[in-house]
Amino acid sequence: MSTDYQQAREALGVRLRELRLSAVGGRLTGTGLAERCGWNKSKVSRLENGRQTPTSDDLHKWAKAIGRPETYDELLARLRGFESHIRSWRRQLASGHKAVQDTHLSAHADSSVFRGWESSMVFGILQTPDYARSVFTRYAELQRSPSDTEEAVRSRMKRQEALYDSSKHFHLVLWEAALHALICPPSVLAAQLDRLAGAVGLDTLELGVIPLSTSLRIPPATAFWIYDDRQVIVENWHAELWIDDESSVSTYLRTWETLKKSAVYGADAQNLISAVRRTLSPRS
Repeated sequence: MSTDYQQAREALGVRLRELRLSAVGGRLTGTGLAERCGWNKSKVSRLENGRQTPTSDDLHKWAKAIGRPETYDELLARLRGFESHIRSWRRQLASGHKAVQDTHLSAHADSSVFRGWESSMVFGILQTPDYARSVFTRYAELQRSPSDTEEAVRSRMKRQEALYDSSKHFHLVLWEAALHALICPPSVLAAQLDRLAGAVGLDTLELGVIPLSTSLRIPPATAFWIYDDRQVIVENWHAELWIDDESSVSTYLRTWETLKKSAVYGADAQNLISAVRRTLSPRS
């Protein structure tokens, strides 16, 4: 967890304690507040000491318990302030994957130039419905989140309309390993590779593939997207990082440019994709 994130969480905890001690009707103990909220008393301590991130519902209950419901908006603004940069999957997926896809759909609508790096699977904006369905199913199992696979797939397919918008431009670099990853049945992967090879000709898309046999200038690490050279979205196992400070964005731009130098494009990329496709079973 980043230092900035933890410091912000601790600062919120301090504010929560201040409000508890100045509750309407007099100082309220942690035990008393826990009883009013229907919590174990240890939860109050974890929240006040920055060891647990509150939910919006937690903050609503806190404001009501201290007799000052008007403080909820302030507390929620503090929470959203630091969660806007580190968005845990546990919280984002509380209602399923569709909400996350809709968030990215909105981000795509507000941007025109996209740069992306992916090392483990095909970019979401280039996925077939069956491939996307497999990905969402696997992640729902891993994150133990509600399964809304079909709604999530429809939202992801909606994002792909941007590929046919002449005002949008996608510059994507993919590691060949992603073409081999059987995170779906072989027949689904075969159809996905056919789709990927066909997408190379789109005038809004520049797709590069880094061959496994190519020497790499840097390790093929975490996937990321850069929106209009102003914001970066990085996916980790526990959270998404939404980064917008100039120095960090510059680091990701240099990373992307470095990776790009190892990629092949156009007919060479199509030939590489097709070669991987031929390694799949003829029945695929």
